[in-house]
Amino acid sequence: MTIYAIMMKISEEKCMKKIENTVIGLIFIIIGVIIGLNTFHITNIDLFFDGWWTLFIIVPTFIGLVTDNDKIGNLIGLIIGLIMLFACRGLFDFKLIWKLILPLIFVIIGLSLIFKNNINKEVNEKIKKLNENLSSNDGYTATFSGQNLNFDGEEFKGSNLNAIFGGIKLDLRKAIISEDIVINTSSIFGGIDIYIPDNCKVKIKSNSIFGGVSNNKKCNVDDNSYTIYINASCMFGGVEIK
Repeated sequence: MTIYAIMMKISEEKCMKKIENTVIGLIFIIIGVIIGLNTFHITNIDLFFDGWWTLFIIVPTFIGLVTDNDKIGNLIGLIIGLIMLFACRGLFDFKLIWKLILPLIFVIIGLSLIFKNNINKEVNEKIKKLNENLSSNDGYTATFSGQNLNFDGEEFKGSNLNAIFGGIKLDLRKAIISEDIVINTSSIFGGIDIYIPDNCKVKIKSNSIFGGVSNNKKCNVDDNSYTIYINASCMFGGVEIK
């Protein structure tokens, strides 16, 4: 990877972060202004309108749709949030909506798997090959708890990480990585933080619903660098690469 490509990637990530902060900041400003105007009886805007709680689904998924690598999970969340908002506003039959949400989720997931597999065919094949050499014993699970994993000076050949109502921190910054590896992650109402060495590339495959993978790592690599493949599944959880 050239210096120009690295600088462009860093610039793009900073731009996405700036957009995310700007959107969140504008939301807080608007809410503050409305509360202030209502206090002085200049306006009478009801912030707690029918279906206001759906904004806690709509806003984060909309921001994630713009800024996150994983689009499908955020798209599903956004569609569900909008449908529930319209139902609360009386635009749709609420009972009918509940019957349609589940098949809609299945259709979107099915389409995403078809197109994602075609687009990321090379990544999928590489992950499949690496998983064939990965031992089932090379795994860690945090359930209603937390785990800190450090591989300082140790050889690391990949792992399976599962966070269920818990958290895992995997630190590979001083680990010995002598080949391409895969890290399979599953986060359900949990979070996984992975610290990557500066001399390794990162490629991500993600299947997420109400969650996603965030890659904040700035790597200084070349074409001969080894690659860490992140194979992530997130449900109301997330994976952060640092």
